[in-house]
Amino acid sequence: MFGLPFIDIAVILVYLIGMVIIGIWSMKRIKNQEDYFMGGRRFGKIIQIFASFGQSVTADNSVGCTTTTFTNGASGIWSALIYLPATPFYWIVSPWMRRLRLLTTGDFYRERYDSLGLAGTYAVLGSILMMAYLSVGFSAMSKTIMAITPKAGHELTVTEYRERELAQELNTLQIADYTTLTIREKERLQELQIMKPQHIFSHIEQASLVWITALIVLAYAMTGGLTAAFISDTIQGMFIILLSILLLPFAMARINSIYGGSGIFDAMHSIHRQLPESFFDIFGSPKSIDFTWYYILAITLMAAINVVVQPNTIIVTGSAKDEYTARIGFTTGTFMKRFFTILWGVFALAAIVLYHDSITDPDMVWGYATRDLLGPLKIGLVGLMIACLMAAMMSTADCLMITVSSLLTENIYKPFFPEKSEAHYITAGRFFGALVVIGAAYISIQFSSVFVLLKFIWEFNIILAASFWLGIRWRQSNRRAAHASIYSTLMIFFILPLMIPVVFHGLRSNETLLKMTDPKPITYTYHAREMDVQAREKAIEQLKVKTRTGEIDNGKLQALHVGDIFTQTYSPPARSIFWTRGIEKDGHGGLVGKGDLNIILYLIDIMGFDLAGNPHALNQTIRILIRMIVPFLILTIVALLTKQDDKAMLDRFFAKMKTKVQKDKEADRKELELSYADPSRFDHLKIWPDSNWEFLKWDREDSIGFGLSVLGVFGIIGILFFVLSIGA
Repeated sequence: MFGLPFIDIAVILVYLIGMVIIGIWSMKRIKNQEDYFMGGRRFGKIIQIFASFGQSVTADNSVGCTTTTFTNGASGIWSALIYLPATPFYWIVSPWMRRLRLLTTGDFYRERYDSLGLAGTYAVLGSILMMAYLSVGFSAMSKTIMAITPKAGHELTVTEYRERELAQELNTLQIADYTTLTIREKERLQELQIMKPQHIFSHIEQASLVWITALIVLAYAMTGGLTAAFISDTIQGMFIILLSILLLPFAMARINSIYGGSGIFDAMHSIHRQLPESFFDIFGSPKSIDFTWYYILAITLMAAINVVVQPNTIIVTGSAKDEYTARIGFTTGTFMKRFFTILWGVFALAAIVLYHDSITDPDMVWGYATRDLLGPLKIGLVGLMIACLMAAMMSTADCLMITVSSLLTENIYKPFFPEKSEAHYITAGRFFGALVVIGAAYISIQFSSVFVLLKFIWEFNIILAASFWLGIRWRQSNRRAAHASIYSTLMIFFILPLMIPVVFHGLRSNETLLKMTDPKPITYTYHAREMDVQAREKAIEQLKVKTRTGEIDNGKLQALHVGDIFTQTYSPPARSIFWTRGIEKDGHGGLVGKGDLNIILYLIDIMGFDLAGNPHALNQTIRILIRMIVPFLILTIVALLTKQDDKAMLDRFFAKMKTKVQKDKEADRKELELSYADPSRFDHLKIWPDSNWEFLKWDREDSIGFGLSVLGVFGIIGILFFVLSIGA
């Protein structure tokens, strides 16, 4: 069935049935909204750690990291490590989120700015973000499972067979030295890069797989709420760990069997001997068009600003029994993910050695390797990998589904239908959660690239970041300024870029807007490795053929030996400057822009700046920096020109934010009453007592935890450098 043996099917079914049973069991514990949306705020450190780990790791992390590393070399690991420098701040902001004592981040906007409109706006925008987040998981998981269940050559249709031939042609042209290509081959390379032909066709249709997984998530998350989600996350966390290490030893063993040796050291030595030097440059290489050091720096800064504003952050931290538990769970679980990211990257490097001449779609690498390395054993490991991928996807999906259902119930539905029963609101939450999962499944089917969705997720929260960060620590931030920042940013960076091409459809084929980067061929000097030697041998043979046929005149290349110093010329692919999803051919053979229109880059271009001469990553960095600065600038200017919100409301909010959460709910309620009665009770803790800034002095727990987290960041980077140096 689906190209899988019965034992693999059985493993998958056992896993899925187990998840549904957890949902039914957890359903009996739900008495009110707090039970359904927050698990009664009774979770301890172990559950919180695995909840944080599980909801932060979805199938797109392992598969996505493998995709970008397979394409860019070691620098591609940053696609999954992009939040690493922001991790120490989780230790600081986790207590803030727990001290809110709210069900949703939308409630923060209602309470801080006294605005149901802002709360509703956050609920809508947060739901869109969570749907995009879920869709990445659905897309990555489905593509990988499709690669695990491919059709054999004789099972392909005529159309599929022809497309696979085009994919093989593209791969041949991409791995060749650009200087050896004829003019026609260079034109053909550019044409095929736009076409993006598919190489692998599956027994399983992507849409069907996505919808089946979505139904399973609905079955246990809708019934059991956050309790079911977090218990299943703990179990699925074990599956994710297994997913992270399952393929690596088999890949290393295969490399040793091909190139000789035993153990990880010999395998890593073979990887270093085979792969070009550029593949081990962590901060960019000639092939690394997406992850240059300046793009990494910009996206990391944006990640640090955006992560706390994500709707699921308050669910993970707010469900802890106290703020110290929230800190331990959120920070530790996140560091666990960072560590396993390194393993995904190392596996991707091994996969390049094994499959560089076999795979054209890097999104398929994980699935292709699973079938190739685990399938021949026929002991259910392929089924186990599929279960692990589904676990990684579902452990995030359940939490995000509960997050969005609470947002829409509390901040959209409840204001219109107040004073209903607890059971009524729980039913409404289940309905909204189902809508979000269905929406995410639909989005995942529409987007072909995991990386495109990842970039949307990294950037979308900038709409809300300024109003949250300044609102939680600056009294001057007011309702008018928050409105101005949110709606201006939404209009400038998201609505207009989406709607202008819809209203003026001819813009998609406008010659000016079809402008692409004009990357010049780049020549680098390296010490030759085995893959370089093999590539040179192929290039010499191709050159001889072209010389005999008269395509070129007397072309010559010198043979290489391992260790020789040589130059290699790369031609980075031209990338669309103004269209977020690039440029493709329409049905008539003409070129059209896909996705949203980058209005800001267009304005910069017509001002006389030559964006076509920039690297693609530099254009993206410029766009990101503008997106970060504008919302904070708008909010600050409007806030300074308008008066503060009601003083009594502000006093009550900031008094709560300075009151530590107690484990006992009754004791916590009494502490809050004391603070409300005397809002200046903790003002002596402020760094600037007489200002509008509400930054508090750090205590011993703050300082030690933050310091250890900073060491953890350097430790992860050190481990990455160490692992990549093994066998060098």
